[in-house]
This record gives sequence, structure tokens and C-alpha cells, in this order.
Amino acid sequence: MSDLLTYTVNKQHDETRQGKALDLDLQPVGFANSRKFYIESYGCQMNFSDSEIVASILAGEGFSITTNLFDADLVLLNTCSIREKAEQTVRSRLRTINALKLQKPGMLIGVLGCMAERLKSKFLEEEKLVDIVVGPDAYRSLPQLLEEADGGQKGVNVLLSREETYADISPVRLDKTGITAFISIMRGCDNMCSFCVVPFTRGRERSRDPGSILAEAKDLFNKGYREVTLLGQNVDSYKWKREDNQQNKDAEVLMNFAQLLECVAKVDPLLRVRFSTSHPKDITDDVLHTMAKYENICNNIHLPVQSGNSACLDRMNRTYDREWYINRVDAIKRIIPGCGISSDIIAGFCGETEEEHQDTLSMMEYVQYDFSYMFYYSERPGTLAARKYEDDVSLDIKKRRLIEIVDAQYQLSLKSNLNDIGKTFTVLVEKTSKKSEDELCGRNSQNKVIIFPKENYKVGQYVNVIVESANKAMLKGKAVGLVNDYII
Repeated sequence: MSDLLTYTVNKQHDETRQGKALDLDLQPVGFANSRKFYIESYGCQMNFSDSEIVASILAGEGFSITTNLFDADLVLLNTCSIREKAEQTVRSRLRTINALKLQKPGMLIGVLGCMAERLKSKFLEEEKLVDIVVGPDAYRSLPQLLEEADGGQKGVNVLLSREETYADISPVRLDKTGITAFISIMRGCDNMCSFCVVPFTRGRERSRDPGSILAEAKDLFNKGYREVTLLGQNVDSYKWKREDNQQNKDAEVLMNFAQLLECVAKVDPLLRVRFSTSHPKDITDDVLHTMAKYENICNNIHLPVQSGNSACLDRMNRTYDREWYINRVDAIKRIIPGCGISSDIIAGFCGETEEEHQDTLSMMEYVQYDFSYMFYYSERPGTLAARKYEDDVSLDIKKRRLIEIVDAQYQLSLKSNLNDIGKTFTVLVEKTSKKSEDELCGRNSQNKVIIFPKENYKVGQYVNVIVESANKAMLKGKAVGLVNDYII
């Protein structure tokens, strides 16, 4: 039972996923109330950002946060529907929490996010696992839904919105370091990729007022944060129009993503700026030139390819082909030499032939990804692929192809990191290393994790580190001094 009570989300949800796992370290935030809530987040960075919005809404209702599940009066799981395994993980977790509820009958259990929208009736009626179901656009209704649940009713709101951006809500930061933070700049997605549930669970694209984004970035910097990540399902399609004209496709765009990126970079030269995720069809040379212009915009782009074959990309409805993707990669390498590139890759999509699979492997070799998130195809009900294509690649073939992709990425990641031995990077120190209190951990501009001896350095500082050794996951080195100027 002790392991269960100290459970926090700090793990990867798929053994094939490479790169940095998403962390959520929950800490008390200073509210005083007899009711406490506990929250776990799964999936993408947007879910982790949404959990901070939820925490803010609950704080306004007098709830305090707890890291001890058994102390909670309200337990919330912020969920992901991108793959079947993610949904199975949440279901298993809900059954465990329901077993605890037998010992604490007043406890309320809620499901938030993408799974909530997709599986509301199953959670409430068939499986009876939860008391509250709240979709990604309905977090403001949590107080009302809690009141209904307290009265013995099931609280449900999964309505999607064309306007909701939560721009006026100041998130409660749940990361204990106080150094890095997410800023959501837009919600929803208009890219109807045939394999993806996001347009159905998060709705249409809508961009957030740039003034509120900049105010949030400035506030974070003034509070000691030194890195922000601008989030959106497709950040490159960020467009701010006149406030009363957001849904008019022909309305004049007052600010695009390249312009927003520049504005955030100008908040302060000591504030590092990252963003995720970029869509290959939309990332422009203007964005790349802006990155090259400002040294505090990190040289790292997550550019999901999904497949290296044009015919497969067409079935995926990705709206670009192999040649277009290569053109964008070439532009990144030309305009931002040394820029890190990462990707998402799906093995065994509907109709994928062996030749198409080989094209994915050759694309990996061409781009030389620093790391990738890799999965085999999991059919999601309601998507275009589920309606239009047969899931005709056997599980054995999917797994074999995924292993080949993972092995290829292992070699690419190792090669990339070994090439950094002898180089000096500026590292923003984020935390003490998990393996040793005598070591510090941070990332360089290319988003690579670097470990080095603590000595007299502190979290939040910019430190120059020379790399002395490497493996596929990280770099290790020695600090050679603090950064003494504003170039980071």
C-alpha cells in the first residue's frame, strides 16, 4: 500500500518511447481547506499544462493539493486517448483508486481530458468507475460538477468550445523546481490526421490573446522561472485576429507564430523559449529565421514525420509528402546549424508495406534525429482511419517493425550524443540528479540532458559544461564556469 500512497506521475507510459519523459511533481501550494485534491496527468505536455489550470480553478474553490492519494477528498486523472495502451493504463489506475474508495467512502473520483470526452458513457454507466467526467474545454464547470457529485449525482460536462482558451486563468505551477513552465498558446487542432482522435476530443483550433501570453511569460520570469515552453497541438498555425473575428477565415491576421515567438523572446534575454509541437506542413522559414535571430530561443524542433513514405503519409492525411518533409529538414539545418530535431514515428499503419517501412528507416537516417517517440499503430474508434482503412498489418509485423525503428533510433541517439564529447554547452540547471545528490541536471539548447558535478553551482543558474562522456540518453560533463553575460 505504501507504494500506492506515494504514487506520482514521473514515468514513461511506453517502453518504446525515447527521449525525455514528462514529469509532474506535485507540491503543496499553500491553500488551507479541509478538502484536498490529488491529480495525475498522462500523455502530452498539453495535459500537464491543463492540470495546472485545473489546480488554479480548484484553488479558487478553497481546495488544497496533496501528494498523498489516501488523504485526498477528490482524485482526478487527466487522461490521454492517443493510443489504446494509454486508455488501458487509466482504466487500471481507476480500478485501483476505486478499491481505495471503499476505505474512504466520501472520496470523489474524476476523469479529465481526452478520455473523458471520448468514453464518458462507459465510465459513468457501464464501468461506474468515476463520479465526475470533464472534457478539455469544460474545466470552468468543475465547481458546479463537484456540487452535483456531492449531492449524489454524476457530474458531466464534455462540451467542446470554439472560444475557450483559459487565457484569464493563472495556472498553479505544479513543477517543484520553479525553473521551467508551460504556456498554452492555443487549443484544439484542425489537422484531421486519419489516425488521430485529438480533433474530436479537443475541438477546433483557436488561438489565445498574445497579450495574455506575454503577461504570463513576464510574470513567470519575475517569479524566477528561466524557461518557458509554448504549447499547442500545432503551434505553427497560431493566428491572432481581431478579437471579434477569430472564427472568420478571411479576417486579417494581426500576429502569427513567428511574430509571437519573437515577442516572447524579447521578454528577457535570460528567459529560454521552447515550443511544441510543429507540423511539417506549416513550419515556415520565418519561424526558423526568428529562432536563428534570438539566442534565447532554443535550437530544438520537434517535427513529427510519422512515416517516411509519401503514399503512407497520404493515407495518414498528413498533407505533406516525403519531399516536402525533407525540404523542411534541409531548411532547418541551413538556417539553424546544429539545431536538434526530434520526431514521432508510427510503425505498421494501415496498408503499410515493407517498402514503405524501409522508407521510414531511410528518412531517420537522412534526418539523423536526436530522439524520437515511437509507437506501433493503434486504431482509435471514430477516426478517419478506423472508418476508411482496414487495420491489416499484423501485430507481429507491427512489433517487428517497431523494434527495427527503435534500434535505428538507438544508434542515431548514441551517435548524436557521442559527437558532442569535447563540446561546451550552456546548461540551464533544473534540478539535482535523481541518481546522486552530488550532481546537477539540466538541458542544453538542443534539449539534451546533461549531468555534471554540483560543486558550488545552483538550480536556476546558467552554467557552461564541457561534455566528457555520453550514452544514448544523456551527456555527462564538467562545469567550466557560470555564464557571465546575457548570451544563453
